[in-house]
Amino acid sequence: MSHSRRVAVTSPQTRLAHARRRYRGPWRPTTLDPVEAPFAVALYQRQRRRAAVALTTAFTLVFGLPLVLALAPDLGRVRLFDVPVSWLAVAVLPFPAMTALAFWHLRRAEAEEDSVDSMPAPPVQDCGEDGR
Repeated sequence: MSHSRRVAVTSPQTRLAHARRRYRGPWRPTTLDPVEAPFAVALYQRQRRRAAVALTTAFTLVFGLPLVLALAPDLGRVRLFDVPVSWLAVAVLPFPAMTALAFWHLRRAEAEEDSVDSMPAPPVQDCGEDGR
């Protein structure tokens, strides 16, 4: 009986992924073209403002609704389909509202990116004949 050595068989992509992980240095952020950097910073700031509005609205919805229901105890007595309206408000209302908020935020963020893409590129400075 021959004693052959066992060999692990892997996909070339798996070997490449393992090698890439092993030999790659520490993560470095990508560098932008100096002409595009102001556009990227402006886009980031606009999208961050939109995200702050969406996050504040979601926070207000999630934590404000129980406060409103606590201030209006009469809603606990009102029933719809034999279920208290206050329970329906807490169990049903937040999820469609948060979904709508997420779609709003996504559409606005994409619109911001589209507005930057449609902006004219800044003029390129001519260096003259000597290249300086």
